[in-house]
Amino acid sequence: MGLARADITPEGPIWLAGYASRDKPSEGVLAPLYAIALALEDGQGNRAVVVTADVIFFRADVAQAAREAIIAKTGLPLDRILLNWSHTHTGPVVEFQEGIGYNMPEEQKQVVDRYTRRLVQEYGDLAAAALADLQPSRLAWGWGVATFPMNRREFTDQGVRIGFNPRGYVDRSVPVLRVDRPDGTLRAVVFGTACHNTTLTGQHYQISVDYAGFARSRIEEKFPGIQALFMIGCAADVNPHPRGEVEHALRHGESLAAEVVRVLEGPMQPVRGPLKTAIETVALPLAPVPDRSQLEAMTRGPSHIASNARRMLERLDRNEPNATTYAAPLAVWQFGADLTLVALPGEVVSDYVPLVENAVGHGRLWIAAYSNEVFGYLPSAKVLREGGYEMRGIIGEGFFAPEVESVVVDAVRRLADRVGRPKLP
Repeated sequence: MGLARADITPEGPIWLAGYASRDKPSEGVLAPLYAIALALEDGQGNRAVVVTADVIFFRADVAQAAREAIIAKTGLPLDRILLNWSHTHTGPVVEFQEGIGYNMPEEQKQVVDRYTRRLVQEYGDLAAAALADLQPSRLAWGWGVATFPMNRREFTDQGVRIGFNPRGYVDRSVPVLRVDRPDGTLRAVVFGTACHNTTLTGQHYQISVDYAGFARSRIEEKFPGIQALFMIGCAADVNPHPRGEVEHALRHGESLAAEVVRVLEGPMQPVRGPLKTAIETVALPLAPVPDRSQLEAMTRGPSHIASNARRMLERLDRNEPNATTYAAPLAVWQFGADLTLVALPGEVVSDYVPLVENAVGHGRLWIAAYSNEVFGYLPSAKVLREGGYEMRGIIGEGFFAPEVESVVVDAVRRLADRVGRPKLP
């Protein structure tokens, strides 16, 4: 196992991602941002790299550029590269200038573009440095429980809104991967939870990683000299609770770190090789495009629907063909018979956790989202029936069809079979 880490905190004010209501660039730094690469090589010489970063996400074009930078520096095949983003809403917008969708001044678009291009190149350097740092290691994994994630799909007389739903499903698991030196001392830890990094709201303008960054800092303080990597799970319909204050983010980070430490200090299951990986670009089905009059009516509806409808009308005006599918990458990594890592693209709603478990078995399973590319929200058939923000679709492309659920689950099952996941109940 090898490690490499880079401080990716913007050098000056930059537009922050995640809240369209913001009307000015960042104002200082509450906590630094990092990109961290973890390289793996099994006993057969199979190599792979995971790169995590403290930004909201990469869309397809930026993700492709980052993968190309890694491939150019390492020669790794695509299926052995896994990208994951913390989804902080107090980090910079990451877009190439031509694709920026935020309402910001032209000079800020240039700042964002320059930052994005530097970050993409950093990915190649980090992957190469992590592979150059390979050292004998032993891996083990275990589970904890997070208490602060809260389902945010609140049902009201006016429909589903982003709010507070204590009866709604969330994945409270905290997966933990321990990396030890041969002498048994801790060298690195990978941990996650399925919760938006949105404790801090649109009123906050200081750069930080929210609760995930505070958790990582506390873990690294507890074990000096280690590196901690955060990988977010199926968090699309889950917010921290309570939220709105820096104190809340600190408290959530401390509680998550305490749970990770508890797992690290208890019995854990060994993770062995060989490492087998598979990736597939899957055609996710979109719903039939509404006619012009329907789209015009949708532009007068909720903002998350109206923005997509307006872009779809613009496509009609340009006589561009309407998409019927959206191609997105799904990946599965298998560590011997000990652990399966499922890496889903997009902002994935929590319904996919039991769906994937029922498809491939409940044991020895780590489900990550926000991986390899984020195109927007990936809803379940249930969410599409109920409505709400998470069904907003892909801006300018369309809305997902209910069949997207079965397409995703079938792809995960197919990839799990390909990498040899054991049959589990």
